[in-house]
Amino acid sequence: MLLLQQMIILFLLMIVGFVLNKTGLLNKAGEKTISAVVVNAANPAMVLAASINKESTIQGIKLLKTFGLIVVVYIILVILAWVITRVLRVPIGQRGTYQNMTVFSNIGFMGFPLVSAMFGSDAMLYASLFVIPYNVLIYTYAYFMMDSDLEAVGCEIAAEDKEKSSGARSAATLRKIINIGTISSIVTIIIYLSQIHIPEYIESTVTHLSHLTAPLSMIVIGSSIANMKFKEMFTDVRLLIFSAVKLLLIPLVGVTLIRLTGADPLFVGVCLVMLGTPIGSMTAMIAQTHGSNYELAARGVALTTVLSVVTLPLMSMILL
Repeated sequence: MLLLQQMIILFLLMIVGFVLNKTGLLNKAGEKTISAVVVNAANPAMVLAASINKESTIQGIKLLKTFGLIVVVYIILVILAWVITRVLRVPIGQRGTYQNMTVFSNIGFMGFPLVSAMFGSDAMLYASLFVIPYNVLIYTYAYFMMDSDLEAVGCEIAAEDKEKSSGARSAATLRKIINIGTISSIVTIIIYLSQIHIPEYIESTVTHLSHLTAPLSMIVIGSSIANMKFKEMFTDVRLLIFSAVKLLLIPLVGVTLIRLTGADPLFVGVCLVMLGTPIGSMTAMIAQTHGSNYELAARGVALTTVLSVVTLPLMSMILL
């Protein structure tokens, strides 16, 4: 019931963004600015708020085991993504995009606000662990998948990319992986385990900043949906079937298997949110920068975001 209430709140915030876009008060430039605030300030603050001056109830070895389980989850998702594209008979030039849409969920813009509201600060510590493998994969695996789509349809990757040495490309990838999201997650774990006391005025500042995450992120999502053609979203049969697999089958099977490992019930709840959230917007951004299937990825993000308002509460009622 709590998840349903939270989804209704987020949905209403999405409507605000939708209306702001349609009335001309929020355009693409505004979306980009707000997204930058969320990604570089509000979201990291939400992660940090999970550890500042909190009593350590999750021991180090438990965190390590949990992180190992999260890595296994992502490995399985990568394998499952390959299988899904074959079962759905996805055209060769679109397989990389579908595989990215399978692996990467909206854990930051939607997942973190939901986890924080539903399960509290301890759960946010678990949620922050998802960021590390996510960031590693989004700048390695996701780019490789987009390149494979381009090569499959006979397109050449940008000449400047081909001219880069492997060392330079590795350095660029490393810089992208070590970003504000990864750093804030690592700092969160260090503060939590070391029990470093943070001055109250800093704690208060971080907390206030973290409260911006949910409203701003949902407003941006709502505004981006306003630019989509709903007829195209709901008439793509393959994308609809994929959305059902992404939003229903994966969280249903995934959470059931995770529960069988004897994992902390709090972590099981976090996994439900992380696996049940819609396709991450980064899949569309990467497709756009690569010139590969941006429209398909954007439709997938929009469609699963709208459907998740129903599917996430449904999965919650079944699994929790």
